[in-house]
Amino acid sequence: MEENFDPDLIHEIFKLVWSRRNKKVEGNQGIHLEGGAGTSKKTRATTVLLQIFMNTANASALKVSCELLRLFVAEAIQRAALIAEAEGIDIIEPTHLERVLPQLLLDF
Repeated sequence: MEENFDPDLIHEIFKLVWSRRNKKVEGNQGIHLEGGAGTSKKTRATTVLLQIFMNTANASALKVSCELLRLFVAEAIQRAALIAEAEGIDIIEPTHLERVLPQLLLDF
C-alpha cells in the first residue's frame, strides 16, 4: 500500500488557510463605501460559516484531498527525475523541480 498524507495534517492546513481567509474577509469588510447595518451581519455570517467549515471538514473530502496531494507530489518527482536522467544526474535537484513546476501546475 502506498503511503499517503495524514488526513489530520491536511485538515489542520485547511483550518489554517480558512482562518487566514477569514481574517482577510473581516479586514476587507471595513473598507466598504456603503456602510450600514448590512455590513456587520454579512461579516458575522461569513465568520460563522468559516467556523463551521473549519470544524466539520468531511472525512471523505479530506481523504480525496490527501490522495490528490499524493498524486501531485508523485507526478512532480517523476517529471523531475526524467529531467535529471536526461542530464545524466542520479539525484533530483531543486532546479529540476523548478523546471517542471509551471507545466505541472497547469496540468493539475
